[in-house]
Amino acid sequence: MFDQITWNLSGAEIEAESFRRIDAEASPALKKRFTPAEWHIVRRLIHTTADFSIAENLEFHGNPVAAARNALSRGAVIYCDSNMIKAGLSIPKLRKYHSIYSRESIVCPVADHETAELAAREHITRALAAVRLHQKQIDGGIFLCGNAPLALAETVRLTSEGIIRPAFLVGMPVGFVNVVESKKLMDQIDIPWIRLNGRRGGSPLAVAALHAVMEDFAL
Repeated sequence: MFDQITWNLSGAEIEAESFRRIDAEASPALKKRFTPAEWHIVRRLIHTTADFSIAENLEFHGNPVAAARNALSRGAVIYCDSNMIKAGLSIPKLRKYHSIYSRESIVCPVADHETAELAAREHITRALAAVRLHQKQIDGGIFLCGNAPLALAETVRLTSEGIIRPAFLVGMPVGFVNVVESKKLMDQIDIPWIRLNGRRGGSPLAVAALHAVMEDFAL
């Protein structure tokens, strides 16, 4: 059985072979639905999940790749709705765009004392309280949602009311309550975004989406 394993491959070689297989298995009709930059994001998320069906629910609006890269190049704030996203983002990749980025510079205040106090006082989730407390940081920044639909819904509400305007938004919360509804709200805002429709999502997918945006791609 062990002779069925290819042992002498580096991580980079495994990734390249994975992309080759994804490109080979994907139908031409599927790939034609996306621009080259979008397809690289799609296949990165397929690579993350090993599931081609994820492509059917991915949606792009407003040239998000260019918008995200421009925001990163000026050192825009990166706001995350979970510490898993903060932990998963590649600092070396971020620093290729701006030297300002560090693990500490990524904003994820869901566990802060001030956030917990507001959540308890108003009987709301910490994710929602964190957005309400950090509107100024989200304004003009990059918003990554892979967990909390109420954080996404509140960000969309603030944007639709003209209170803030994020430069780029990833909407990929996961679950059963408020998830589909919060994603649908993104139709109300005309800013660059990437959305994974339906119940699926998660912090690893939000991380993978931003990583794919930052990567050079060759098709």
